[in-house]
Amino acid sequence: MTKDKTSGTEVAGRVADVLLLFAAGPKYRGVSEISRELGVSKAVVYRILQSLVSREMLGTDPGVAGYRLGPAAVALGASALRRFDLRAAAAPVLRRLREDTGETTTLSGLLGDQRVYLEQFESEREIKMTVELGKRFPLHAGSSGKVILANLPDDRREALLTAPRDALTDRTIVAEDDLRAELRRVTEDGVAVSLGERQAGAGSVAAPVFGPNGEVQGAISICGPEYRFTPDLVDHYRDLVRVAADEITRAPLAVH
Repeated sequence: MTKDKTSGTEVAGRVADVLLLFAAGPKYRGVSEISRELGVSKAVVYRILQSLVSREMLGTDPGVAGYRLGPAAVALGASALRRFDLRAAAAPVLRRLREDTGETTTLSGLLGDQRVYLEQFESEREIKMTVELGKRFPLHAGSSGKVILANLPDDRREALLTAPRDALTDRTIVAEDDLRAELRRVTEDGVAVSLGERQAGAGSVAAPVFGPNGEVQGAISICGPEYRFTPDLVDHYRDLVRVAADEITRAPLAVH
């Protein structure tokens, strides 16, 4: 039996190993890089990648070398995160936070090098902000993304800080030096604020939520129309969201 001829169990393990490489680190990975990291021949890696692409677990982009996570993998990851105990622990706190502020409150989860909204409790006001659950967003734009990015392990944060960034609005922080300065402020304060950085006309204040291992798992936010996020209210929301996030972090997680 040659090295590339493997049993079904070995093949399944290699497919899982390939997918796990995309869960962290660079957004795009190539055949040679994967082959080198897993110690598997390029021919085997290529066949696995093509199989995953055909099932939309992986995808490619025009003009970009390498593969990225596809919509099926993203949907699967979002589904798992929605079932994660963090959501159960956050729900009562977010509901109370909405009642205290009158604004929409959200929970975001870290997914690879991006984040997704896992839950929201919508404001009962006529003019309000709502978010799209399960949709991926970059970490450099918006309060939830920034507060997650600021609390990532050093190597993961550095990889994202040195990678190209797109502006979602004319207020998105894209320059590396400016983003580093902003993350230092977020780290010192424990809270991030966004006024039109991810979505024009939207304001938000967010704090990080940590898992049992001490690593950031996501963030909660208070969000609404930017015109209602006056300096005094933003300061008030800082205190509220900081306390709420700490409560969720310390909560005993429900077992599903």
